[in-house]
Amino acid sequence: MLKSNTLYACFAVVAFAAAVACAGPKPNILLVIGDDMTWYDCGAYGNKDVKTPNIDRLAGDGMKFTHMFTATAMCAPTRQQLYTGLFPVRNGAYPNHSRVHAGTKSMVHHLRALGYRVGIAGKTHFGPKESFPFETVAGRGIADKPQPWQQIKAFIERDRDQPFCLVIASSSPHMPWDKGDAAAYDPASFTLPTCLPDTPATRQQLARYYAEITCLDAQLGRAMGLVEQAGLADSTLTIFTSEQGIQMPRGKWTCYDQGLRTAFIVKWPGKVKAGSTTDAMTQYVDLVPTLIEAAGGEPASIDSGRPGAPDGGRGFDGRSFINVLQGQADRHRDLVFGVHTTRGIISGSESYPIRSVRDRRFKLILNLNHTARFTNIVTENDTNGLWADWKRAAAEGDELAAMLVKRYQHRPTIELYDLKTDPHELNDLADDPAQARVIARLQRELDRWMRQQGDQGDATERINRRGKPINKKLKASLRVETDK
Repeated sequence: MLKSNTLYACFAVVAFAAAVACAGPKPNILLVIGDDMTWYDCGAYGNKDVKTPNIDRLAGDGMKFTHMFTATAMCAPTRQQLYTGLFPVRNGAYPNHSRVHAGTKSMVHHLRALGYRVGIAGKTHFGPKESFPFETVAGRGIADKPQPWQQIKAFIERDRDQPFCLVIASSSPHMPWDKGDAAAYDPASFTLPTCLPDTPATRQQLARYYAEITCLDAQLGRAMGLVEQAGLADSTLTIFTSEQGIQMPRGKWTCYDQGLRTAFIVKWPGKVKAGSTTDAMTQYVDLVPTLIEAAGGEPASIDSGRPGAPDGGRGFDGRSFINVLQGQADRHRDLVFGVHTTRGIISGSESYPIRSVRDRRFKLILNLNHTARFTNIVTENDTNGLWADWKRAAAEGDELAAMLVKRYQHRPTIELYDLKTDPHELNDLADDPAQARVIARLQRELDRWMRQQGDQGDATERINRRGKPINKKLKASLRVETDK
C-alpha cells in the first residue's frame, strides 16, 4: 500500500509539473488607464477628429472590446472596483474619494502570491494602503516630466527572472484640460456626436479635451516603447482602458453609456488575435479574475477579503474572460450593472442614488430620489462656461440643448432606453405600455443584484454623508473635483 501511495504521489507531482509547463511562462502585465475619457473618443473607436496613433496601433495589434463597462462613473470607485474585482457597494468604495472596507484584497495581493512584483505609476486614488500595497514606481505628473519615465524604465527592466505587473494611471484627460496642444485642433472642423449640443463652448472645450487625449496617447506610446526597448514586447500582456466618460452632462457621474461604457484594448502576443474585435459584454470587476487566470492562478479559489459573493462565499463579483481573449467565446455577461451616489462629489445633491442594468439591447435606470435636483460641479461650478452655453442655446430654441438641460437635473423614477435604435439614450421609453415586460424583467434583475451587493438604495446613500476619506493627507488636499 505504501509503495502504491508513493507511486501515486510521484505521478501527481509529475502531472502537476507537466500542467505548469504546458501553461507556459507568466506574462508581464502592463495596464495603462486614462482618466475621464469617453469610450468612443479615439480613432480605434471611430472618432476621426482626435489624434490617437498609439491607441489605434494597440487595437491593430490586439483585441478591441466594444462592450466593456465600469459600474460607477467616478474616479475612486471605478479604480477600486477595477483593482479588487468587487462592485462598489460590496467593497465599500461607492462614494467618490472613498476607500474600501478594511480587509479587502486587491490585485496586488493576488498577483504577488503568483510570483509577481506589482507597481503603480501616476494617479492612485484608493485606500487603505493595506488593501492596495502597490510598489510606488512614480508619483503623479507623469505626462511631461523625464524622471517618472526613468523610474518606470528601471522597474520594467529590473529582476528579469520575475514577472511584473505595472499600472500606469494617467491623470489625462481629466479636467481642467490643460495638457497637450489645443492649437493643433480646429473646433470648427469637428463632427459632433448627436448627444452634444452644437454650441461654441462645446466645440472649444472638445478641442482642449482632444488635445489632452493626444497627451494620454503619447503616454501609452512611451510605455509600450519602454517594454519594446527592454525586449519584453512578446512576453507582455498590454491593456489600455479609458476609465469613465468625459466631465460633461450625461458623461461622468451618470449611469448613461456615455459615463459607464469604456474603451478597453488587450494585446497578448501568441494568445490574442491581432486586429480582432469582441462585442462580449464585460465589466471592470472581470479584469482581476482574468489576470489571475492569465498568470496561471485559479480565480475561483481566491478569497477577495469580503463576504457576499454571488455564490454566497468570499470570491469575486467578476469572472475571467480569458476565453474571450483567446477567441474561444463571443459572450461573457448577459447583464451589466451601474451604481451612482452623489456622496463625495463637489456640489453634489444631498441624496441622489442612481442604479442601472443593461442587457444587449435595453438599459433601465432607477433614480431612487428623483424629486431632488441633480447637481454636481458641472452645474454648480461652471468654470468653462459649458453649462451656461447649453442653457443659453436651450433658451434660444435649441431642442436638443433644452431636453438635455432639463433631463440632466430633473429625471423620472424610471428611464428605459432601446440602445439598438437609440445608442445615446435620448428617447425615454419608460411610459410606453409596450415596454412593460422589459421594464419588469430588468427591474427584477436589478433588485436581485442590489440584494446580493447589500445595496439598500437610498438608505445606503445616506449611511455616510461624503464617504470615509481615503486618508487624512488626501482629505486635506481635496479642493475641487477637477484637481489633478
